[in-house]
Amino acid sequence: MNHTTTNKLRRARRLVVLGSAALCSVLLAGVAQAAVHGISGAAGSKAFSLTAWAGTTSQPDGASIYSWGYGCTGSPKFMPDRPAGAVGPAPACPQMQTPGPTMIVTQGDTVTVTLTNNLPPAAGNTSILFPGFAVCTATLNANGTCTGAQTGIAGILTQEAATGSGSVTYTFAAGKPGTYAYYSGTQPELQIEMGLSGAIIVLPNTLVNIPSSCAKGPYSLANAAYDQADSCYDREYLFQFSELSGPIHDAVKAQVDACPNAPCPQIAVTMEPYQPNYFMINGRSMPDDMDAAYSPAYPNQPYNGNPHMHPGEKVLMRIIGQGHTQHPFHFHGNHARVLARDANLLLSQSDATKLAGPLLFTTPTVSGQTQDQIFTWTGQGLNWDVYGRSPHTCNGKALPAKLGDPSAQSAGFDSVTHEYCGDHGKPIPITPPDPTIVVNGQWYAGTPYLGLQTVGTPTPEAPGTLNQNPQGGYAYMWHSHNEREI
Repeated sequence: MNHTTTNKLRRARRLVVLGSAALCSVLLAGVAQAAVHGISGAAGSKAFSLTAWAGTTSQPDGASIYSWGYGCTGSPKFMPDRPAGAVGPAPACPQMQTPGPTMIVTQGDTVTVTLTNNLPPAAGNTSILFPGFAVCTATLNANGTCTGAQTGIAGILTQEAATGSGSVTYTFAAGKPGTYAYYSGTQPELQIEMGLSGAIIVLPNTLVNIPSSCAKGPYSLANAAYDQADSCYDREYLFQFSELSGPIHDAVKAQVDACPNAPCPQIAVTMEPYQPNYFMINGRSMPDDMDAAYSPAYPNQPYNGNPHMHPGEKVLMRIIGQGHTQHPFHFHGNHARVLARDANLLLSQSDATKLAGPLLFTTPTVSGQTQDQIFTWTGQGLNWDVYGRSPHTCNGKALPAKLGDPSAQSAGFDSVTHEYCGDHGKPIPITPPDPTIVVNGQWYAGTPYLGLQTVGTPTPEAPGTLNQNPQGGYAYMWHSHNEREI
């Protein structure tokens, strides 16, 4: 099926919204999208200017948490490009954000990141590590050698930006595609806890092994994650898992306030036993992570954690463990195929053209590790028709191989709509909500659909009930399997 046909079908499909949070979440369907939000450099270049600042982040219980983060300077280009007719706030690059700006580059680019230290004097120096890249803090020559005077000042793990608006420049070649983390290399056990981390996405520069039917969609950054036939996708999302200890942040704030002018002693706080009390995806806790990206309600937390998809679409999940602890990522409905870990494709030893990554139902989010996975929701075995009252047919063929694991693609799926035909025509189990109970609001409509839909114009629900979701989407939970978070 070509991409044009796919786009036409999307208008008639039912939307699936997946609640993603370190705590369980259920959410209402919104605009059908999934995207890795980020910046591609000033005026389209691969030069990034970041600042390390102090600020605050908000939590759903109303707490305002003293934090540190990387922010943008200049006028970066935001990605992905906003589709025509996009609604909601325009992207903004705050002075300080957590996690830091996601930097989006292409394989083969020479990337330059200039870091300026505007943290308070008590914080001392700061820096950035770029695991997976050969970093030069002097001059990176065309032949790949690093020569000349070092920028910044020497640190234990890398060159650092000194307190008092000092700066350091890091340059590296984006050698291979994939998902990468970046984070502070100065007193990292504390500075990462305070919020100094982020992500880098490297897109493939050649797609010679990609089928022509794999076209770039409005919510994807490229046709494929890698130059590999089974890595094409329809949508993508970034999940940066982390946690936060309020008492540690309070202790840091007290020491910062006690020394407003340099020189200051190094901040010393007790990190163990580590007992976090907030758990986050992309810097937000549930349910804040379900609000729109760049929401003005979270000026220093611009990225959300709320993927949307249509049945049968391939969703590329870029997963990073950015914290101290594990947040086992449990996605309901179907398994996900692991493409790569730390940007290294998992390929068969006997046939390098074939993926060999495992199918996972729960992903361990190892600290510092990145993973690329592809998830496809099929709706098989729901025991009700995924398209509800929409007029449609189900031809009972198998899904195309590009839409998931071929070994699991037995006959019974519509090759166009991706509906599981075994449930075709079965009525939706509806328990209409009581219209007088407003506490449920937009959260639950008493039906697994959270609303019903026909092709084109939404159809109201049964007389006397509420149609709380005219788009016709429905939701289910993705969540952490870390018991204390649940």
